[in-house]
Amino acid sequence: MKNVVLVTGASGYLGGRLCHALLSQGYCVRAFVRKTSDLSSLPPPTDGGANDGALHLAYGDVMDYPSLLEAFSGCHVVFHAAALVEPWLPDPSRFSSVNVGGLKNVLKAYKETKTIEKIIYTSSFFALGFTDGHVGDEIQMHSAKFFCTEYEKSKAIADKIALEAAAEGVPIVPVYPGVIYGPGKVTTGNIVAHMLVERFNGRLPGYVGQEKGFSFCHVDDVVQGHMAAMTKGRLGERYLLTGENASFKDVFDMAAMITQTAKPRFRIPLFLIEAYGWICVLFSRITGKLPLISPPMVHVLRHQWAYTCEKAKTELDYNPRNLREGLAEMLPWLKSLGLIRY
Repeated sequence: MKNVVLVTGASGYLGGRLCHALLSQGYCVRAFVRKTSDLSSLPPPTDGGANDGALHLAYGDVMDYPSLLEAFSGCHVVFHAAALVEPWLPDPSRFSSVNVGGLKNVLKAYKETKTIEKIIYTSSFFALGFTDGHVGDEIQMHSAKFFCTEYEKSKAIADKIALEAAAEGVPIVPVYPGVIYGPGKVTTGNIVAHMLVERFNGRLPGYVGQEKGFSFCHVDDVVQGHMAAMTKGRLGERYLLTGENASFKDVFDMAAMITQTAKPRFRIPLFLIEAYGWICVLFSRITGKLPLISPPMVHVLRHQWAYTCEKAKTELDYNPRNLREGLAEMLPWLKSLGLIRY
């Protein structure tokens, strides 16, 4: 029987596709989800005991330690992919509770569980900080002098905790995806999908952001990077699971070429986007619906977040597709859902 693998955040954009990949490789997967989670991205759970290629649900929350500890029981590998991924929340303390407190609980549960051989921790490129004027790699540490978002701050703090745990002998491998895009759930974690929907529906008529890069990575490439980190990743080593460095202007231009539609004709100044962000935040406080654009997101757009994934290519055989190839797959998917027209 193959190892029993626990996936936290299994109902999320990345976690759901990770569960599918693990099942396809014959692993017994324990999906850690909340009672209220949308399970549409997961295959139907398997009845009965543990067996190869089976999915079992474990209900709980990373902030609820007893439920997490129970889910750890009998597992051999843990993918800690659960995170609160939002550019803005009315209660910013939730970022620390979930992203920092959740990791602390995972590490505590590991110490009480004797079967865990490896923890793959999904961090974020935000944990390393912006890269204005250069291309970052795994050596980069966040300066912690300025944070664009509370999410970034929480991931930087959690990254430090993960590295300290590795130094103490915890078998943890932190991985750092870039801007994840591709088919799957249209959640906040799939920001590229949201931007394309706004673009093709006329609500985002111009380019946004500077001529500075983000590192775009297809969700399925990131999943394969996680799988490789499980089998090949060296304990305590950091791996950037990023991809092509490009701007959102590049994304919009490629999308126009792929769909044979017109490119935007102008750039929207960031001060206008920030003003719009404040209006969105105001409406969010009234309606309770989280905004797509917020002032923290504009702070992110003012910087470069470009990284190299050469280490993952060398050690994990990570092979990310280029952005044009990924968008050529993603756009017809958005069209098939009726979210965009072209």
